Amino acid sequence: MLTALLLGAVIGILLGLLGGGGSILAVPALVYGAGLPLAAAIPTSLLVVGISSATAVLPRIRTGQVRWRIAAVVGGTGAVTAFGGVALNRLLPASAVMLGFATIMVVAGWRMLSEQMARGGACALPGGGVNWRGCLPKAATAGAAVGLLTGLFGVGGGFLIIPALVLGLGLPMTTAVGTSLLIVTANAAAGLAAHGDAPFTWAITGAFTIAAISGSLTAARLARRLHAARLRRWFAYLVFAVAALIVVQTLTNPAALTS
Repeated sequence: MLTALLLGAVIGILLGLLGGGGSILAVPALVYGAGLPLAAAIPTSLLVVGISSATAVLPRIRTGQVRWRIAAVVGGTGAVTAFGGVALNRLLPASAVMLGFATIMVVAGWRMLSEQMARGGACALPGGGVNWRGCLPKAATAGAAVGLLTGLFGVGGGFLIIPALVLGLGLPMTTAVGTSLLIVTANAAAGLAAHGDAPFTWAITGAFTIAAISGSLTAARLARRLHAARLRRWFAYLVFAVAALIVVQTLTNPAALTS
């Protein structure tokens, strides 16, 4: 139980600080830290990430850091494709899902290290705002891809949403984080609904969720005081380390994913 509390707090803090990214550690934390089988860890991750993201986005809504129309497009398309991701998850063996998850983690870590996150992109208008005629297809495509990953791996997808919002749609980082949290909430809710009667270990789920909510609220207040680029860099290193652990554990002890 103590492990679930500690890991949940870490996930919530990362979600509150970065608007995403923390959820990519939730599934391995639940499998290897809390001892849940993969079939229970993915829906549990979606529940925790959804509630934590919804909690973290509330203060950002009050300060106007959410673009509602962009969130509706990206989140709406993602909610639809999340059901396809869940269907694909059920067709694949647990070891294949975890190895694919490790690959996604490496891609996410690489993006965090390589992206300079400069505001701009072909979608940004000179006076601010968004050129919807050119950017609607980009927003819908990004949402569909993130939704598929949400259903398949149980991640919120903020590590992909934020670069798309900043580099593609020209949102400033603070607005991108708030908008990402709202999109992650919608995607997680759709993925959880697609899992239907998923098994939950409610003691672990409750402890993990409460700790994640507390962490996300605390982090949302601290976000402006921390060096965001340095935080992303160290988080990327952590993601690489966890991805390596997943590969080793999956190849040497695949039975742990279903027990």
